Amino acid sequence: MFQLKSYQQRAVDVLTRFLARCQSGESVEAAYAETLEDQDMQPLPYRDYGFDQVPYVCLRIPTGGGKTILGSYAVEIAAREYLSIDYPITLWLVPTNTIRLQTVEALKTPGHPYRARLDTAFNHQVLVLDIDEMTQIRPQDIGGKAIIVVSTLANLRVTDTSGRKVYAYHENFEAHFAKIPVNHPSMYSLERVKSEDIQENGLSQRELGKVKYSFANLLAIYKPLVIMDEAHNARTSLTFETLQRIRPAAVIELTATPNTSKTNGSNVLFHVSAAELKAEEMIKLPIVLTEHQNWQDAIRDAVITRNKLAIDAQKDEQYIRPIALLQAEAKNGEVTVGVLKAHLMNELKIDESKIAIATGNQRELDGLNLFDPQCPIEYIITIEALKEGWDCPFAYVFCSVKQVSSSKDAEQLLGRVLRMPYAKRRVIEDLNRAYAHLATSKFSKAAQELTDKLIAMGFEEMEVAAFLREKAPSKDQTDLFGNEGERITPIPPPAIVVELPEMPDTSSLSVGEKAQVSMTEDPASKTAVVKITGEITPAIEKLLAPKKKKHRETFQRDVRIHNKAIQSSKSPSERGEQFGSLPQVCLIEQGELELVETEALLHAHSWSLLDHKAELPNFRMLETSHSFDIDIDGKKLSYKVADEKEIIAFNEGFTDVTEQDLVRWLDRKLRQPDILQAQLIQFLAKLVKHLLQQPNVTLTGLVRNKFPLSRSIGDVIRLHRKNAQKAGYQESLFGNDSIACLSDQFVYRFSPNHYPSRPPYYSGRYQFQKHYFPQSLIEDLKVSGEEYECAKAIDGLPEVRYWIRNLVKRHHASFWLPLAHSKFYPDFVCALNDGRMLIVEYKGEAYASNDDSAEKRAIGEKWAEMSDGQCLFIMAVEQDKKGRDVRQQILDVIS
Repeated sequence: MFQLKSYQQRAVDVLTRFLARCQSGESVEAAYAETLEDQDMQPLPYRDYGFDQVPYVCLRIPTGGGKTILGSYAVEIAAREYLSIDYPITLWLVPTNTIRLQTVEALKTPGHPYRARLDTAFNHQVLVLDIDEMTQIRPQDIGGKAIIVVSTLANLRVTDTSGRKVYAYHENFEAHFAKIPVNHPSMYSLERVKSEDIQENGLSQRELGKVKYSFANLLAIYKPLVIMDEAHNARTSLTFETLQRIRPAAVIELTATPNTSKTNGSNVLFHVSAAELKAEEMIKLPIVLTEHQNWQDAIRDAVITRNKLAIDAQKDEQYIRPIALLQAEAKNGEVTVGVLKAHLMNELKIDESKIAIATGNQRELDGLNLFDPQCPIEYIITIEALKEGWDCPFAYVFCSVKQVSSSKDAEQLLGRVLRMPYAKRRVIEDLNRAYAHLATSKFSKAAQELTDKLIAMGFEEMEVAAFLREKAPSKDQTDLFGNEGERITPIPPPAIVVELPEMPDTSSLSVGEKAQVSMTEDPASKTAVVKITGEITPAIEKLLAPKKKKHRETFQRDVRIHNKAIQSSKSPSERGEQFGSLPQVCLIEQGELELVETEALLHAHSWSLLDHKAELPNFRMLETSHSFDIDIDGKKLSYKVADEKEIIAFNEGFTDVTEQDLVRWLDRKLRQPDILQAQLIQFLAKLVKHLLQQPNVTLTGLVRNKFPLSRSIGDVIRLHRKNAQKAGYQESLFGNDSIACLSDQFVYRFSPNHYPSRPPYYSGRYQFQKHYFPQSLIEDLKVSGEEYECAKAIDGLPEVRYWIRNLVKRHHASFWLPLAHSKFYPDFVCALNDGRMLIVEYKGEAYASNDDSAEKRAIGEKWAEMSDGQCLFIMAVEQDKKGRDVRQQILDVIS
């Protein structure tokens, strides 16, 4: 059964919270700001592009992250949390016809993850259509099935709508428009029949000026959800005008590389980093880059690399046949497909059966199953990008015989070698990496060219520093079979190169700095080629920075990445050092040891929903403002009810629905794993009966507003659960009969290869010496402030061997302690030289004494107390009541 990766589930949760906030009456701007704040993302202004309060947001998932599956989940989330309908209409837009056909096939195929999610969400009442099949929609399908129509944006994106099927008159749609009231608000904004339509469709003059029976008008009436795949291609004013014609209820973009310009950039709601994809075993990292001065050496080393990997793959528990993607030049180039294939066969003695050509004219991959052990293909030669959607995680080696800086297809081809076989980390380390062999005419320029491509693919600067490694070309020119040759393991980046119009004057540099710089003249361009080895100092950077702003900014970026890459190679995790382990808090329940999770706390408290009142506290339906209110935990919550002017009666017979029908519907929507179904049905029956006993509340009103009703009941159930958790937490961990303990059966270990941090990354000048993972991946640590000073104090303590900036809410990559309703992720985890472990939580003065801090301090001290002196905890402040600074507070705990 398909299961989301943790970052995909987090994207689903983020979208759910955002749309729920929009539905609850918050402005889209406020909902966007709050959702970014939830994730500790930097605040960004929300831009509506003329869509006013229509949610228009972007989920950013890097190449190889499995973003398209999120579209299926988005349909369900939007229907439940925002649209408040059982069966939505969705327009799924893609950039090309190739992707359109592939998406339609996936969404139509039973058992495919995309379709399986929809079938589960909508009880198999799903209708998927290609845009060419749109006239197959029947009136009874609308409101009776979740309808998804897949189209390219180009089908809709026109200034003149005449002659386009989407906007054309179709008599098949007459029955749809016949059931729509003439006073429906949308009718006044629909496109009307024009003289051209009369000529084109053979209509009578009587139809002139009437509402056109077109698919675009049908969408505009029902306000579809729009899923925009590869949305970076769709940020023009014409695109916005096109979407406004169909009056979408919400627009959700999916892309690896969103447009971030100030004029038409996307509203990025969620972003997953490349480090997270690596930690989730979705992509191969690092990328090992080897630069070559001629194409023959590049091809030779690509073959050597592939053959070495093939030997390693024989030891893997699953079948892997490493494949090399070779990018040739076009017909007018030197190294054409024919030249490259001949070189493989004649010079490198590779059998023709192992080579496939994938170009516009030669499609030798069509019909091939590259995963089949009987398939012989080891080399794929192409010129341009492989067809959209092509995916084979066996691709390990990318080799280009032309400048990647001038190749728009290199970016896509590189993405093809990043996907991890079986989405599972391999035992042999070299099989967890991707490899790039690039021929370049300019010495040491390949890394900078590849950096541009990686950033365009969605990598952050600091991720490039951590995950792009350079390796020298092979010294053994005869070892094509990988039998005894050198290891593939990369070396630290050796140099950075900059071209200047003339030789720079290095007299201002120190002796050591001068030794780092070597200069030659390029006779062809008559420019100075300056090569700098080692870490680049501010003096060298200032001297060599180009005068033109664009070139200077690129150079400064390359310097930052180069220096961070050198620093990354020095980190303990990169050297394979072990960090140490931390015991986790457990409960002994009926002789069984279990980790303190929500379920354990509920079980300890003997959680039963029937022990709680089946009521909506202070329920009030306010017809005038189209909302109803309830009180939850001392707060008034409002829920939008249906606006009757906007309602088209999808289910004409809703007035015939019985009380039992409503209870069954609520049961399906609210079913939860920790509540027995019999308990839930009994609770819901009591609650509905209690509501109907109140004045001015009718069954018809409840049924009409069943979605906001289910949301409010869900909030009440969550409150009851929170109360049960709190009671179980106090009894189990802090009561007289506490059943809490630490055990070596449940310990957390930081893995050297598992640190899924995400932006913003630390970018300060101070160089941390003891952070276990590469400094370039330290998450959310500002370059100044109290928390930064705390990190510096930890880094400077001789008693500390290594420390880690602990990540928050990262599946299997964060150390946490249990709280009553959530988890506590301490700021810093330290391994001391004497083997003990130290947790440091830093609190600013404003937060040091609040209830949240008190709860965290209590569990931290409890954890340390149960460890018999092996674990230490401190909640540090800038200066405590004894006048001690952070450093002294930590030292006193250690000693």
